[in-house]
Amino acid sequence: MAVMPMKRIAIYALKNRRKQILELIQRRGVVEIDDRKADETVFARMDTVPAKARFENNAASLQAALEALDKLEPPEKSLLASLNGRDPIPLSKYEETAQQAGELLKTASRINVLWKKCADNRAEILRLQTQIRALEPWMKLDISMRTLGTPTASVFIGSFPTEYTEETLRAMIAEGAPEVDGVTVEVLSAAAQQTCVFLMCHISQGLKLETYLRSIGFTYPAEPSKTPPADRVQKLNGRIEALQAEIDGAEAEIRTFKDQREAILYTIDYFTMRTEKYDVLGRLWQSTHVFIITGYVPAENADALKEELETKLEAYVELSAPDENDDVPVKLKNNAFAAPVEGVLESYSMPGKKEIDPSTIMAIFYYFLFGMMLSDAGYGLLMVLGCGIILWKFKNMEEGLRKTLTMFFYCGISTTFWGILFGSFFGDAVTVIGKTFFNADVGIPALWFVPVEEPMRLLLFSFLVGIIHLFAGLGAQFYQLARQGKWLDAIYDVVFWYMLVGGGIVYLLSMQMFADMVALSFTLPAAVGNAGAIAAGIGAVGIIFTSGRASRNPGKRLLKGLYGLYGVSSYLSDILSYSRLLALGLATGVIASVFNQMGAMPGNNPLGVVIFIFAFVVGHTLNLGINVLGAYVHTNRLQFVEFFGKFYEGGGRKFAPFTTKTKYFKITEEK
Repeated sequence: MAVMPMKRIAIYALKNRRKQILELIQRRGVVEIDDRKADETVFARMDTVPAKARFENNAASLQAALEALDKLEPPEKSLLASLNGRDPIPLSKYEETAQQAGELLKTASRINVLWKKCADNRAEILRLQTQIRALEPWMKLDISMRTLGTPTASVFIGSFPTEYTEETLRAMIAEGAPEVDGVTVEVLSAAAQQTCVFLMCHISQGLKLETYLRSIGFTYPAEPSKTPPADRVQKLNGRIEALQAEIDGAEAEIRTFKDQREAILYTIDYFTMRTEKYDVLGRLWQSTHVFIITGYVPAENADALKEELETKLEAYVELSAPDENDDVPVKLKNNAFAAPVEGVLESYSMPGKKEIDPSTIMAIFYYFLFGMMLSDAGYGLLMVLGCGIILWKFKNMEEGLRKTLTMFFYCGISTTFWGILFGSFFGDAVTVIGKTFFNADVGIPALWFVPVEEPMRLLLFSFLVGIIHLFAGLGAQFYQLARQGKWLDAIYDVVFWYMLVGGGIVYLLSMQMFADMVALSFTLPAAVGNAGAIAAGIGAVGIIFTSGRASRNPGKRLLKGLYGLYGVSSYLSDILSYSRLLALGLATGVIASVFNQMGAMPGNNPLGVVIFIFAFVVGHTLNLGINVLGAYVHTNRLQFVEFFGKFYEGGGRKFAPFTTKTKYFKITEEK
């Protein structure tokens, strides 16, 4: 477990070397550049905002073109393509891309223009189709919808908000406007919420008829067609066909650029790197001829970088130890066993100043606890095989994903181990299959015991694991304090708690009443119990007199000491929290057994075999998914709350080097 030591770095060089130096540092990815101030009478910062904005816009334009191209010509990708990671490309390809960037921007611009045309045309087609749908109820009308009449007749073309028949309308007009006669009524279309009509009467009676029609809900069309609806619809359909032809032509032209997809990907990454470089460039202090870069570099990389910059690029590099008050970033370095849990640690917080990297000790307990919660050999083997095959097959996988899958690979090994100890292989699948389909009494015996049959035994073991886990956390705190030379603090804050909690547990184990209550098969000798009680008493007194040692007032010091002793209740609750090991371990096995029993209910017949296979696959897939998630969440909780609560505060800042944060490719250098 190691937090990598850092060094401060200051690079001084001539401005004509600025581009090469920045690009070298970016490719190496080992320097975090900070904003340390310089003499503003000599040095100043350049405004790179316009250049950054230009590069960001270029990348956005290329990204938009790529998305348009991908929609029309989707790249061929397998279901596991995301596991492949970014393809490596040589530095020479990056430099070649820089020379072609201008032409590719023109290509992207053309694709975006064509794609926008397609989008505009589709919007226009949608609008025209809406107009056609509005005209469909009027298709029987063979004159303009704007017709109001002739020299001798009044014409009314409109609609009612309810459904009417011609007979009903004639009867209503005859009753409601008896002075109007000779009215022509034609229903063009009728629906529950609209009746479209054509009415005509003598011009002398038009006003009276219109007054009555309005009284029963008659309205004129909102957008009446100048031409007969059928003619208007035909014209609109012709316009739609023309727009669709333009879309087809534009899409066909876009497809002609499919061979440039990879070049577009290169160029997106190129402008992304340029944006990052100019972001850093705007933070550098520069004079007329010189510029300065300051920041942090891991100590193991410092000398090599210094030599490369000084020999190849004629820079002057100054390395020094960070000051006590410097905000030094944190970078972790662990072996293959502990590195996979670094992501879990980072999700909580990086180690703070003077704190250790708990990854190694955390990894031991993490795999142990996860496996104990899932505790099924069948599920564990699936995890080992699944993660192992993916890790073996996809060598170029991104580092973060590789660590996560490696973590679950180790968790799978632990799960298989606990499943063998508890005799669980897809629950009791072997026993159920043997009895149901082979009439044989077979099974996998537990190497230790079956939790469902002895839950109290598993509960006690869970508490024992919890005590060890918590004491390991206290041990880590002792190590941290001792490393800082705070030996008295280590005794006050760790040893006294060991004595109080450990002594109390030893005393309880010597009591027959406690042994009967928790079904223990043994008790410790009375002498051992008395020694535990004495140790607990010494620890309690020590906590009372030292917990408030920061206060000068004796009264406050005593009160704080008593309050500190009250913290023993948190240890009790922490130990009880490990009962989740029992709960999740039992849940996995019981649910698995339920699915096995459900699948076996139809019995030994062809249909029963099919039903069992279906129930087995679906049931165990669900059980595996749910309980893997549960084990992951609760293992994290036991680490973050119970374990870290004893020694770890975090608060460190993750090392964020200036590097090539590309999206599609990894830049490599030819050797």
